[in-house]
Amino acid sequence: MMRRTLFTLLGLAALLSACERPPVQSTQTGYRGTGMVQVDNPRSLAKAKAALPAIPDVGPPSAPADGPRARDVYQNVKVLGDLSPVEFNRQMLAFQQWVAPTQGCPYCHVDGNFADDSKYTKVVARRMLEMTRNINSRWTTHVAQTGVTCYTCHRGKPVPDNVWFTAVAPKNNRVGSGMGDDAGQNRAVPSIAWASLPYDPFTPFLLQDEPIRAQTGTALPTDNRMSIKQAEWTYSLMNHMSVALGVNCTFCHNTQSFQSWQGPAQRVTAWHGIRMVREMNKDYLTPLAATFPPQRLGPAGDVAKVFCQTCHQGVNKPLGGLAMAKDFEGLVKVAAAVPALPAPLAEDRRSVLYFDVGSAVLKGEQAKGLELLVATMAAERRVVATISGYHSAAGTLTANQELAKKRAFTVRDALIGAGIAQERVRLEKPRQTEANVAGEDPVARRVEITVR
Repeated sequence: MMRRTLFTLLGLAALLSACERPPVQSTQTGYRGTGMVQVDNPRSLAKAKAALPAIPDVGPPSAPADGPRARDVYQNVKVLGDLSPVEFNRQMLAFQQWVAPTQGCPYCHVDGNFADDSKYTKVVARRMLEMTRNINSRWTTHVAQTGVTCYTCHRGKPVPDNVWFTAVAPKNNRVGSGMGDDAGQNRAVPSIAWASLPYDPFTPFLLQDEPIRAQTGTALPTDNRMSIKQAEWTYSLMNHMSVALGVNCTFCHNTQSFQSWQGPAQRVTAWHGIRMVREMNKDYLTPLAATFPPQRLGPAGDVAKVFCQTCHQGVNKPLGGLAMAKDFEGLVKVAAAVPALPAPLAEDRRSVLYFDVGSAVLKGEQAKGLELLVATMAAERRVVATISGYHSAAGTLTANQELAKKRAFTVRDALIGAGIAQERVRLEKPRQTEANVAGEDPVARRVEITVR
């Protein structure tokens, strides 16, 4: 009798452990009797709110001001160059506190030369800023006016806690082990609520554009491929979304007909969110695979990608709905187009080549501007090329002079690489500086080559 009572109590404890301890609060999201209700535990909500990290304070936005832009004052500013210098510095401080508060500016920048692009972290960060601007300007159908910032995902860490890599099927070469292909499922992972469902629904649905709906207009047996197996992939993604947002199915769906769009508005918001995440993964993150070092790549050699959990982290509104983006102009609007470089001057005895802001690299058609001049020097063995590097007025004079020198060296090396003897190539200081007097002038960022 005693043993039976003990087993009964243990059974009741196990049953109750799977239920919410009252009181709970419910919000009706549809007509009564349809089961469309969102159930929340106020203790869980309070715990989640208390767990939210303190938002770093970088002060209020600076007042709008006329005058030079950040691209006119600093070198190699490609994304936030349309900000005022004061606001540029404020937002750079925010990025440092949001992403690398311990490592500081050297996490992305070469100490002593912030214009240098040699660190992969700077290249990645620049692309992430472009992605954030794109989200806040083009995807208001999902992020509304709240928007996102670097802090939404990073929460003070260089690498966000919640990212995913393409899954690799386990290899089992033990003879007679009886372990075959797991068919991409039955592996307990937290991202899909530990379910025995496909463990990587993210590659087909959040990177590729596979149909999520497991629905067909024809009955079996025909060409209907929407089997229970196909539906399991959909349920796996839905499990992830439920865990990521801390909600149940009725948050987005009409329980009378899950395929119907006559339900909560959140389903439309989620629809746009799925497509937004696909764009982030496909257009911004995946192309960075060659930029990241091997230790930052996944087992399949792919980069870390985002899914719902990356931003939401257990709540239906990231950071409890805190609207941070509105205070950071550089993250909510698309940058003004940077003026294109002038076409190179390419003559048989004179060339003028142009360079990007903060760059000493010859790009595109600029690299072809030496062809006629090289042909002349190859035909006339006594002539000599004189090279002079120029710079714009933006930034500090010392740094600009060093950059102009590097540009001249780039052209010198290009001539030597084309077969011109080093003694026939001379560097000479500029004799005139008319184009060096007014801000970030593309015409000023040049190297002139003359054959005499």
